[in-house]
Amino acid sequence: MPKVRRCRQYGCHAMCLLPKHYCPKHVEHEKEYLATRAKWQNLGHNKAKAHQYNTVVRNRSSDKREQYNFYRTRQWAYLRQRVLDRDNYLCQYCRVIGKLIPDSKTVDHIIPVEVKPSDKANECNLAVICRPCHYKKTEWERKYYGTGNGNELKDVEPIEDVKRIVLMMNGGNNHASSEVYC
Repeated sequence: MPKVRRCRQYGCHAMCLLPKHYCPKHVEHEKEYLATRAKWQNLGHNKAKAHQYNTVVRNRSSDKREQYNFYRTRQWAYLRQRVLDRDNYLCQYCRVIGKLIPDSKTVDHIIPVEVKPSDKANECNLAVICRPCHYKKTEWERKYYGTGNGNELKDVEPIEDVKRIVLMMNGGNNHASSEVYC
């Protein structure tokens, strides 16, 4: 008996022969469906690339593996939720310059974990951040602290003041107020 599956067309309950995805009535959608699948695979959504990323970048050392595993613990989930509630889901970096970006769901370490591993679970070292600010801050951290893959950590003063970090991220001076976040 040939192998069959249900037609992918919404509301159609006809069966089609494998490897087809649409019945003879809706066969015109087959090319479009296969094209979207190929496009999705070409974007890097495959197991081989994910495995390479996890083994080469994410888990490149025992310290990075431990750091990554921390983000999968209940302790992190609890801390993250407390910080989101404390900051009302508002990006603290945008707030410094007078913008209110609601529904930010990323919680970021003010001083990166690579620089100060002892503060990874310190609530005072965490702040809500929006996606654009997170990208800018990550780039700034790579330049200032030397964090990231292929970089070497620099011996610089850790900065825990969000206002000062925002000034430095935006090209300002580094002698802003020394107000501590928490």
